[in-house]
Amino acid sequence: MEDLKYPIGRYTASPHTTEVQRIDLIKSISELPEKLRLAVKGLSDSQLDNPYRDGGWTVRQVVHHIADSHMNSYLRFKFALTEDEPAIKGYKENVWSEFPDAKSDKIDMTLILLEALHYRLTLTLKNMSASDFERKLIHSEKGPLTLDYMLGLYAWHSKHHVAHITKLRDRKGWS
Repeated sequence: MEDLKYPIGRYTASPHTTEVQRIDLIKSISELPEKLRLAVKGLSDSQLDNPYRDGGWTVRQVVHHIADSHMNSYLRFKFALTEDEPAIKGYKENVWSEFPDAKSDKIDMTLILLEALHYRLTLTLKNMSASDFERKLIHSEKGPLTLDYMLGLYAWHSKHHVAHITKLRDRKGWS
């Protein structure tokens, strides 16, 4: 079950992120829209409505969740870059995943949204200085976090959910 829930393992933050690591993490974030599009390519509506594991979200919900999460990420970066240790709010992902737009809407517009969002997010990340990545925000559930932590988290998050879909495709034999 752990492998199905965390197909690339749980997120572990680097104690110190180097410039080379940041470049790689930013690349992972920039590649998410294309990798996600490839992961869902050719899936039927009934396949999109399959959960990636027992008790997990459907592929459709995962796609919409990524957009919800990464929109929050973009705003969190912007707040932390423009305010001193802003308070940011967590959100109820499981409740959001039950909304009609997440449960039953087509994924096409969400994929387009992710392309535009990741374009802007990547542009922001590439133009940040080393000291910018040390800036902090205060998460309502996790406490103080640096933008380095957030960069690593969202790079991991990108790979994590794409792996949910690609591993499901492999298990089901959906080529």
